[in-house]
Amino acid sequence: MLARPKIITVICIIGYLSVLFTFPQVFSPGIKKLGTMVPAIYGILVAMHFIACVGLWYYKQWGVQLYLIAFFAKIIFYLLSAQTGPVFYVNAVLGIVFMFVLLKHYRKMNPNL
Repeated sequence: MLARPKIITVICIIGYLSVLFTFPQVFSPGIKKLGTMVPAIYGILVAMHFIACVGLWYYKQWGVQLYLIAFFAKIIFYLLSAQTGPVFYVNAVLGIVFMFVLLKHYRKMNPNL
């Protein structure tokens, strides 16, 4: 088993904290105002992000793949729902930096489930 680099550990901890703070937003009135299915879609995106962080924690390639899918799905969600405030841009920049780090370590990760 390969040892997980410290930068991946930091990304996972930031990801877990992000999920911890964004999960309550699934039930917020602001999200409910956007539409009937929007809270469910947002909840799925938050769950995808959490599962991707679990995959990264175990140093699995599927964690990177799911992280990329979740990142781009969240970007599309925020753009379509017109929620592009300063937090959106900070998250986008962090996500892009994290993607480069994850892709750098991708080949060393375990390809098995």
